[in-house]
Amino acid sequence: MLNFEFKNPVKIIFGKGQIAKIAQEIPADARVLLLYGGGSIKSNGIYDQVMSALTGFDVTVFGGIPANPEYEVLLRALNVIKSNHITYLLAVGGGSVIDGTKFLSAAALYQGEEPWDILKNKIRTDKGMPFGTVLTLPATGSEMNSGAVITRAATQEKLGMGGPGLFPEFSILDPLVVKSVPQRQLANGITDAFTHVLEQYMTYPAQAFLQDRFAESIMQTLVEIAPRIQKDPADYEAAANFMWCCTMALNGLIQKGVPTDWSVHAIGHELTANFGIDHARTLAIIVPVHYRYNFETKKEKLAQYAERIWGIKEGTPEQKAEQAIIRTESFFHSLGIDTKLSKYTDDYQGTAEQIEARFIERGWLGLGEHKTIKPDDVRKIVQLSY
Repeated sequence: MLNFEFKNPVKIIFGKGQIAKIAQEIPADARVLLLYGGGSIKSNGIYDQVMSALTGFDVTVFGGIPANPEYEVLLRALNVIKSNHITYLLAVGGGSVIDGTKFLSAAALYQGEEPWDILKNKIRTDKGMPFGTVLTLPATGSEMNSGAVITRAATQEKLGMGGPGLFPEFSILDPLVVKSVPQRQLANGITDAFTHVLEQYMTYPAQAFLQDRFAESIMQTLVEIAPRIQKDPADYEAAANFMWCCTMALNGLIQKGVPTDWSVHAIGHELTANFGIDHARTLAIIVPVHYRYNFETKKEKLAQYAERIWGIKEGTPEQKAEQAIIRTESFFHSLGIDTKLSKYTDDYQGTAEQIEARFIERGWLGLGEHKTIKPDDVRKIVQLSY
């Protein structure tokens, strides 16, 4: 097991009716900016619950943060923060709204001229404007971590940011909100969380037995509850387990003491930036081809995963590993997720070369747990995804 440090200061408030507790978590004299996405919170009753909980507070509202939080939209919200002397942010939504709020938390206190530099120059945020979240769409785990990914449409870039100043002060997780989540987003959420676990697990054995079991338990639970939650999003027990799996998949716990990959995400972000494909679906496109391309370095862990998640006991380690990739791809298909880029766009020729060039330009010359995946390898992996 590798050396590690672990600190997660986020207060989780989980369960039915917990949205009413917002007022207990925000300073009484705060000037609050409530941020949300496309407006579904107004049709499913969540907005009314939040506003009721904020009775007596000075609240400004900013809506319209898109599914991949766009820098240009967030700059408008930043102007609202400054012109209204906002002191506290409240994200009400899924990972995109929460990620956008994290950017605003950092940008509100940033002293530089161009807030995009926070992402471009990988500036760590040690102190941001305080914020909390009300999770409405389980998927990304952003409600309990300090990372965010922001898109800049003008340059087709999608970059990450983070730092200890970007942990939410609190996050409210009420599984009742899941009943209003569309089927497409449920599938995305399951896929996103499952792949988050894979990125922290599918590397090589590090003798981190407990960490492996933590990761495997999340994947096993997602596989078990996926049919239930898709059949009936109002199934509270399934919704509760789904929501908690998504949070635990990326709150920092399962990555401690083990090597991690994250090249699937690096490549997937480019597909979203190029084509607007849902983030989770880009991960499902890249996972199978990435594992096949890097089979030799991952086959030990793939074989373990085959046995423990998919119950594959027969065959050589190599045969188990190959079956594990097939079963993973079948799992994504069972959710209604296509795993070929050509299923999402006809305009994919040249994409691999474009992504290779971008990685070279950014200096991303060694990805994966061994830092050996070069831009040339990235090009070949993307080509295999066609």
